[in-house]
Amino acid sequence: MKRWHLFASFGTALALLAGCATLDEKQRAWIFQPSDRTWSGGAAAAVGMDDVWIDYTAAGDHPVRLHGLWLDSDRPEAANTAKTPVLLYLHGARYNVTGSAPRMRRMQELGFSVLAIDYRGFGKSTQELPSEKSAYEDARAAWDWLAKKYPDRPRYIFGHSLGGPIAINLATEVSDERGTIVESTFTSIADVVSSSQWGWMPVSLLITQRFEAVRKVDKIGSPLLVVHGGEDRLILPDLGRKLYDAAVQPKQFLLVPGGSHHNTNLVGLPQYREALTQLFDLK
Repeated sequence: MKRWHLFASFGTALALLAGCATLDEKQRAWIFQPSDRTWSGGAAAAVGMDDVWIDYTAAGDHPVRLHGLWLDSDRPEAANTAKTPVLLYLHGARYNVTGSAPRMRRMQELGFSVLAIDYRGFGKSTQELPSEKSAYEDARAAWDWLAKKYPDRPRYIFGHSLGGPIAINLATEVSDERGTIVESTFTSIADVVSSSQWGWMPVSLLITQRFEAVRKVDKIGSPLLVVHGGEDRLILPDLGRKLYDAAVQPKQFLLVPGGSHHNTNLVGLPQYREALTQLFDLK
């Protein structure tokens, strides 16, 4: 897998499109790569999960329908809903929510009930080109749905890769989350580009979809767990560390030896469980 397949030719394209009216639209397409594609094995892992539909009105009286998957906890104590933690799972670029099903299963192993959603443009959700703003709106709508559906259950926010900045933005907007977890994520899109083979190009000012999580992370009012795979070649571990450094206590950084961009919570499940106990008192 080529390291920068999610941001392929990003710097070159920005340079060529400088001053072009379609610059913002092109960036949204390159960064999100919205589709109905899924990982191999995703469909099998999603068997038994429940479909969820979230209808809401976005900015400008714009009707939106989001599709999601719900996976309830399989622990015996799950019957006591007041004690079972609920996780809002925000996925990254390129693949739909079904592609996240294996990772959802692993978060279930850690004791969570899990709601994962597709942003606009992905899977069965409203078909329109997503943006940083619309992804933030979609995440907030899913959180509000979850809070209304399970008001007495402790709720957590999780973001993988591009979902990390979306999770961090959501955590700054709400006050009822018990904790925030981000995995294989970054400080900003500009930093991702600058740490790539296109880093020598002065493209930062041309970036419209900035996802500047590093400027928001210190405003989170709940414990933050930042997880990164030591062998992540897509989003370098240094970006996860810099994001962690910008956050305030309570926080924890977990570097998983041997973890890649896609398998860190598989390789590092025992370390994950220990970190959740230490930071969130989850067992």
